[in-house]
Amino acid sequence: MNDDRVLATYLIETPHALEHAAAVIAGEQSSGTFVSVPGETHELKERFGARVESIVPLDSVDAPSLPGSKAPKSAGARPTYRRGLVSISFPLHNFGPSLPALMSTVAGNLYELQELSGVRLVDLELPPAFAARYPGPGFGIEGTRRLAGVVDRPLIGTIIKPSIGLSIAELRPLVRDLALAGLDFIKDDELNADPPYAPLAQRVPAVMAEIERAADATGRQAMYAFNITGELDDLLRGHDLVLKSGGTCVMVNVNCVGLAGVAHLRRHCELPIHGHRAGFGALARDPLLGIGFAAFQKVWRLAGVDHLHVGGFSGKFYESNDEVAQSIRDCLTPLFGGYRVMPAISSAQWAGSAVGIFDATHTMDVIHLAGGGIIAHPGGTAAGVRSMQQGWEAAIAGVPLDDYAATRPELRAAIDKFGARG
Repeated sequence: MNDDRVLATYLIETPHALEHAAAVIAGEQSSGTFVSVPGETHELKERFGARVESIVPLDSVDAPSLPGSKAPKSAGARPTYRRGLVSISFPLHNFGPSLPALMSTVAGNLYELQELSGVRLVDLELPPAFAARYPGPGFGIEGTRRLAGVVDRPLIGTIIKPSIGLSIAELRPLVRDLALAGLDFIKDDELNADPPYAPLAQRVPAVMAEIERAADATGRQAMYAFNITGELDDLLRGHDLVLKSGGTCVMVNVNCVGLAGVAHLRRHCELPIHGHRAGFGALARDPLLGIGFAAFQKVWRLAGVDHLHVGGFSGKFYESNDEVAQSIRDCLTPLFGGYRVMPAISSAQWAGSAVGIFDATHTMDVIHLAGGGIIAHPGGTAAGVRSMQQGWEAAIAGVPLDDYAATRPELRAAIDKFGARG
């Protein structure tokens, strides 16, 4: 890709010719509008206009995916809706290496164009100027492993449950139990940031007291991701509180604080940033609308997250296992020669989930989060953690789960209780 242009690839659906729809997107998102205006010279268009680089026709359908499109009169009463992959390049000097300005261009008003009955940003290729502006993950996979003390296997983690309603007094013994159970990683739920009933200013020191107490007993400190989601000042205040209290990770709901918020935190941050993607389904669940994960994860990597949620295998959310596997690979594919983030896998996970994950991705560079799959284990939390480790041992060794469980009662109990989940 040219160093002075951004390449955006879209899946589009249109009742017009694909070439016409692509040209409309390019014009609307650069120097054009619905009618020629004074000052719109040939020279200006040449310098600032977006350019259609390629069009790959796909299938056609008889009905539009989205409401509000308008077919040309020549299409008649029953227009055909054509689909295709369209790549459009935008001059970098239109917006500069700014993530908010970039997204206004490649994922802005084009979603509202009547020429389109479907449009999804599926990928981005960005010039090196973005790497010069944005330092990317501060810790990434290697830094996270170093802080967590985990080298040759996935990080096994869980989420505080109940997510809402625990007082500080109720939270402390739960954290103690989780940390003593041998977990590598514990995180706040995305719903629990700085609520009046358990303010962050009280929660952080209380949790860290239990984390350190468990570390004294076990010899290793669990990484705890505190949810500091809030206004810009709250992000910095929350980070500083966690750092001062001896914590090793902060968590942010990235869609809720925005690219500028995460980038602002990253410039200040001395801890790994755990990126939760709450709200991603609103951007991506419809296959002909929004933003695909390949493009999504690139901009958040640039903004500076070290971990990013990718969904779960055979979980409770809408994505297929193939889609989750591809999201894991996307996070692990280097950007600008580095800039890798650690995929966080969650949603109805248990020990047996490891087999499908490893078979599909052949990687251990993940944080595997299980709530009920650990805490609801018949043998208790520690047995739940051990079952997750055993599930990964079986997956990596290529040994059938039932065979591996023959001499491992924790895994056997997990299969008996959760195995019907697949």
